[in-house]
Amino acid sequence: MEKQITTFLTFQENNAEEAMNFYVGLFDNSKIIDLRRHGSGGPAKEGTIMMASFELNGKQFICSDSFVKHAWTFSPAISLYVECRTEDELERLFNNLSQNGNVYMPLNNYGFSRKFGWVGDKFGVTWQLNLQ
Repeated sequence: MEKQITTFLTFQENNAEEAMNFYVGLFDNSKIIDLRRHGSGGPAKEGTIMMASFELNGKQFICSDSFVKHAWTFSPAISLYVECRTEDELERLFNNLSQNGNVYMPLNNYGFSRKFGWVGDKFGVTWQLNLQ
């Protein structure tokens, strides 16, 4: 099997599973592929995600709950870019992903796209949403 580049999301609030389920529920053609949990007696909280792989619209992602508290978290400098096929899809994703999160650029025509928006979701992951 050919090696590929895969987006890896590191969560520091033991909410990797919640985030993964939220994302899988938002995008068509999405599923959880594999999920491994931390057991008892290890360095991490029992039951948290050691590593999980999932697909969003056919693209693979990996996530984990970090038991090490790092001095960093997600940054808008790196975001997930989504090409939406319809305005309804764009607005649905924008509304769901921005709920309890941050809007960096509200839905609008910024000259480079018919309609575009940029949000940070409630987990801190940022998304650029573009209407094709």
